[in-house]
Amino acid sequence: MVVAGGCPVFLCGLISVLDSEHDFDVVASCRNGIESLQAIRNLSPDIALLDSSMPIASGVNVLASAISEGSRTRIVLLAAPAELKAIFAVASGAYGVVPTNVRPEALVHNLRRVAEGRRLSSQELCVEETGSGARDDATENVLASLTQRERQIADLVSDGLSNKEVGRRLNLTPGTIKVHLHNIFAKLAINNRSVLTAFAVSDRYKIPHGSRRQTSSAHRVSHLGASK
Repeated sequence: MVVAGGCPVFLCGLISVLDSEHDFDVVASCRNGIESLQAIRNLSPDIALLDSSMPIASGVNVLASAISEGSRTRIVLLAAPAELKAIFAVASGAYGVVPTNVRPEALVHNLRRVAEGRRLSSQELCVEETGSGARDDATENVLASLTQRERQIADLVSDGLSNKEVGRRLNLTPGTIKVHLHNIFAKLAINNRSVLTAFAVSDRYKIPHGSRRQTSSAHRVSHLGASK
């Protein structure tokens, strides 16, 4: 198994949990998306457990690249609870998206299910691992907190535009766009453009301004690492 996460303490905790189980063998630990993809290519592990918000390249980026290369590694993504459903929306091909507040025993149980070739459903994880059901109303309330301008910017960022390109479209400076993005991230309790894109393509994120351009999820995924 390959394990990857941007936080060294969190990564060490994952490895400790898995090393204590006789049927898991962690062959590589990685701290960013590039290292993760190289490990998947070189080691062909049965399972890769990846943090969805790793630096350099996100877990979703690594997933898309591995699938495009025909990798047979079963990839499971770890996501913050508030981002779980949004990541599910763009994690096509993953064997599951697991919340970072999952209990260790539940994580091990579900990784064993993946080892058996089973895919993990979002509803099972929301109820089983965290002990509570999905909170769609709370998510909708958070999204409703965005202003009209913030929704416009979120829409354009989800299409892969850089801050400079968004500024040109809206006749705003890149610095102003950066400030708006900072506010958007704070309101949604997220910390990167990848997760913002996931929110934007989720069925629960209905941007009310005008007619939205139709852009495929695959196109958006290819731009998750777009420059600011």
